[in-house]
Amino acid sequence: MGEDITSKSVNSIEIAEHLMDLNNVPMLGCENAWIAAGALMAALKNEGTAKVTNEQIVEALNRTKKQAIGGYCGLTGVCGIAPAIGACFSVILGAACSKDQETAIAMRIVARILDTIAKETGPCCCKNFVRKSLAEAVKMVKDYLCVHLPIVSDNIACKHVDRHPHGCREEKCSYFEI
Repeated sequence: MGEDITSKSVNSIEIAEHLMDLNNVPMLGCENAWIAAGALMAALKNEGTAKVTNEQIVEALNRTKKQAIGGYCGLTGVCGIAPAIGACFSVILGAACSKDQETAIAMRIVARILDTIAKETGPCCCKNFVRKSLAEAVKMVKDYLCVHLPIVSDNIACKHVDRHPHGCREEKCSYFEI
């Protein structure tokens, strides 16, 4: 096994790619939402400005687990990756029902992530959703947390095309390599 980039990298997509490539991670499923939350929080912790703690990472993952439920992308229109990214911002900002702007920001972030994901459906692909959501989240990290993480989503060639149970979107996906 190579070096553990999750404890070193400030590139959330690089961290996510490393995790999504592990043999025990399914093609589709809520594990991908946990990867999105974990990759974003690890990148923020590794970068240092937001002072993310291990406890905050665990809290974001616990919140994600409560709302990332298999199949809900089609059943309710809410892919678990959106609340996963929202949980990251909520934890860092200290959002709660009794708060004002912190909660509003977390809600705006979830809405923006859902819009990003909605542009990539047909059929749904968790790997694509993780990549697109993290690229969008990195922009919002800059806007809302004043933290500069690298956006590296270009030149990624998906290695999971043959694993998709509903059929890959192929040329419609920006990560499909011909």
